[in-house]
Amino acid sequence: MPAFVSADAVQLEDFHSICAQQAAAEDYPHCAEVCSNIPIYQAQALRNGDRHAVLNELHRLFSQGPGVMVVRQGYADLDVVDRHSQVFEAIFAQEAAQGVAADHFAKAGSNGRIWNSLQKAALQSPASFVEYYANPLLGLIAQAWLGPGYQVTAQVNVVHPGGQAQQPHRDYHLGFQTIDVVERFPLPLHTLSQYLTLQGAVAHSDMPLETGPTQLLPFSQQYPLGYLAWRRTEFIEYFQQHAVQLPLNKGDLLFFNPALFHAAGTNRTPDRQRMANLLQISSAFGKTMEAVDRDRMMLALYPCLLERLADNVMDGEALHAVIACTADGYSFPTNLDTDPPLQGLAPQTGQQLMLQALNERWPCETFAERVAQLHAKRQG
Repeated sequence: MPAFVSADAVQLEDFHSICAQQAAAEDYPHCAEVCSNIPIYQAQALRNGDRHAVLNELHRLFSQGPGVMVVRQGYADLDVVDRHSQVFEAIFAQEAAQGVAADHFAKAGSNGRIWNSLQKAALQSPASFVEYYANPLLGLIAQAWLGPGYQVTAQVNVVHPGGQAQQPHRDYHLGFQTIDVVERFPLPLHTLSQYLTLQGAVAHSDMPLETGPTQLLPFSQQYPLGYLAWRRTEFIEYFQQHAVQLPLNKGDLLFFNPALFHAAGTNRTPDRQRMANLLQISSAFGKTMEAVDRDRMMLALYPCLLERLADNVMDGEALHAVIACTADGYSFPTNLDTDPPLQGLAPQTGQQLMLQALNERWPCETFAERVAQLHAKRQG
C-alpha cells in the first residue's frame, strides 16, 4: 500500500474482515470474562497481578486485540466518586451563565460539558482532586499504552434524558482533522496517531443500557484507513448495525484506543442523567488537545499533599499517581541555554521537582519560588 492515499481507497469489506474477529478470554489471562468482544477486568486482579505481565497484556489488547477494556470497581470507594461529582456540579453551576458548551460529535444542548475538568477540579477542591486521582489504576493503564511521562487531560460529559447519540468517530489527533488534511499525512502517521493518546472514562453514575453508555466497535482500531473512513455513510451504517454497548456501574472504568470507532449512545430514559469524567491521556511525545496550566495546579495541590504526607494518610504509590496527573513529566520543550541538563541528558521535570519538594517537605513559599524558577528557565 502506498504511503499517501485518498479517501476513495477505503473498502468496507476490509473493515468488516477486521471487525469480525472474536476476542477470547484465554488471550487475556487477567480478565474475568469477555462480553460482546470486550475484556472485563476486576480492579483487584489488575492491582494484584504481576505489573510487567499486566502492562504487556493491556498493550497487546489496545493494539492487536479488541482495543477496548472495562474495569469493574475501578473505584471501590464510591464516596470518592460522589465527592468529585459534587465538585463537577459546583463547576457546572458557575459556568451556567456562560451558555451551552458544544460537543464535537453531538447536537449542541443534548450534552452538558465541562472542558478542562482536570484543572478546574484541582482549583475548585484540591482535597477531592487528590483522593480521586490517587487511584493507581489510572496510571497503570495509561502507562501500558503510553509509557511514562503521560499527560492527563479530562472533560466531564453529562448526557441528559433524551440526549441523542453522537456520530461514530475516531478521536484525537487525526480524528479531529478534515478528510483533506488527513489525506496529507502518510499512513504510518495514521498509525502513530493512535499511539499518542489513550481514551478513558470514569463512570460517575450507574449506566444501564437505556441511559446510552458508549457504543463501541471492537477491533475497528486495526483498520489502517479508518481516519479516512469514519465519516462515510456505509461505515456509519455498519457501525450502527454492529456496535456494542456494555452497562457500567458507578466507579467502573472504560479505556480504549482512540482509533476505535465509538460514539456516546442515546439516553432513552425520561429522568436519568448519565455522567462520566472523560480522560484523554497523551503521550509525553505528543501535544494534548487542551492547554492545562500545570504550574497553577501544582501550587494549588501542594499544600494538600504536604498535609496528607504529614498525617501519614497517603502512601508513595498514591502520591506518584497524583503527581503524574498534575505536573509535567517530560523535560522538553525547553530552553537549553537557561535550562541545561545537570544530570544525565535531560533537565528536571515538573514531576521531579514536585516529588523532591514533597519528599524534603519544602514550605509552600519555597515550592512556589522553585516552580516559578523552573517556568522561567524553560521559557528562556
